[in-house]
Amino acid sequence: MNNVVISASGLYTPPESVSNEELVTAFNAYVENYNRDNASAIERGEVEALSPSNADFIYKASGIKSRYVVEKSGIIDPDVMHPWIRTRGNDEPSLQCEMAMAAIEPCLEKAGKRPEDIDAVLVACSNLPRPYPALAVEVQKYLGAGRFGFDINVACASAAFGIQTAADMIKSGSARTVLMVNPEICSAHLNFRDRDSHFIFGDVCTAALIEHADAVEDGQGFEVLGTRLKTEFSNNIRNNFGFLNRAEMDERSEADRLFVQNGRRVFKDVAPMVAQMIVEHADELDVDAADIKRLWLHQANINMNTLICKRVLGREASEAEMPSVLAEYGNTSSASPVIVFHKFSDDMVAGDVGVLCGFGAGYSAGSVITRKR
Repeated sequence: MNNVVISASGLYTPPESVSNEELVTAFNAYVENYNRDNASAIERGEVEALSPSNADFIYKASGIKSRYVVEKSGIIDPDVMHPWIRTRGNDEPSLQCEMAMAAIEPCLEKAGKRPEDIDAVLVACSNLPRPYPALAVEVQKYLGAGRFGFDINVACASAAFGIQTAADMIKSGSARTVLMVNPEICSAHLNFRDRDSHFIFGDVCTAALIEHADAVEDGQGFEVLGTRLKTEFSNNIRNNFGFLNRAEMDERSEADRLFVQNGRRVFKDVAPMVAQMIVEHADELDVDAADIKRLWLHQANINMNTLICKRVLGREASEAEMPSVLAEYGNTSSASPVIVFHKFSDDMVAGDVGVLCGFGAGYSAGSVITRKR
């Protein structure tokens, strides 16, 4: 894939942030109200009492201190505990489309490209606003770009799958310049009343431009040495929200239509799967672990990433080798490895090798091995 280059990236960060302390204050107020209102049922053993959350525990378990969100007031209101998002009319851009535009602008500016230079628009993310029309086609319209666009949803691995899709189109000749965008509003699918997961996600949008090498100036961007994708079906990360809910004979609870995971099982299953995938992919490309300068990993959990890097490198990774944005951004699903790439790639020099890797529900995983031009 040496004729494929990631030439630029872009990032949009929402203006509002929620700290662990704010999140815990709201959650614990909800727990106190719930336990008080259900005291009799709890005493009879009909329902279980809820346990409070703790800001220090969240950081120790995940590495997360805060997260950006598209709307804060509803999330930290114990009577609401979800973002309040204005309903958009069908004739105005969706919120995710607006986020995409904000991430695309600096990406194109950095690459020295115009919207009319783009052949295809890919929206690759976990959380799409609707089944159709495709968000990518909406972005294409408002940007004024591209011959076509389509959406890709492979959960937190979507960006890696998007890069391979773009690379395959460039190799086949169906496109020369592909814009991939990852607009994630994870706060809308998160159950802020679930102690095990209420702290995990944040909102953000990233963009990346993938081009034929002939269209990119010498020394600009990262050549894609190769991509590898992997999927294995698992229910350990699941979201049952969908258009069939209204037709189901037995109505699902609200909690069952939101993000649910068995965190311990995910850690045990996914970390070794991802590490093995990267090691095998590097071997296939004759890339030695000692030559890997940086790992831009999905920001799911700091302990998981530490383990993955140790298995890939054969030793503990330094901060420079394993940069993280977890403390500030939390888990932003598909966008997270692109955030790390965007923030921690400018210091790399010609010949430096880096690995961009996304992984998550499915299970799904994808690695993109690059070399600075």
